[in-house]
Amino acid sequence: MTDIQEKTDRYEEMLAAALEAATVAPPDGTPMAAAAADCTEMARSYLEDGRHFRAEDDLVNALAAFAYGHAWLDAGARVGLFDVPEEGHLFTV
Repeated sequence: MTDIQEKTDRYEEMLAAALEAATVAPPDGTPMAAAAADCTEMARSYLEDGRHFRAEDDLVNALAAFAYGHAWLDAGARVGLFDVPEEGHLFTV
């Protein structure tokens, strides 16, 4: 059980940090900026869901939610929706 607790903690921290680090790259008012906003909203929703699951002591679903949320941001960064740090462990760009 300790492994899933540690992993859940790590993924929650990574998603929260990635949300802070990612900035929308396309100009406001463009379809790509709208797509970036959608990705950001999905990531924030998954962060909130993961925290709800954690509060319910459902670590499996909490970990899944945190991982899915991060995937939205990471995929967005790969296709140019976000400017992200290239150094570190938050993104795979």
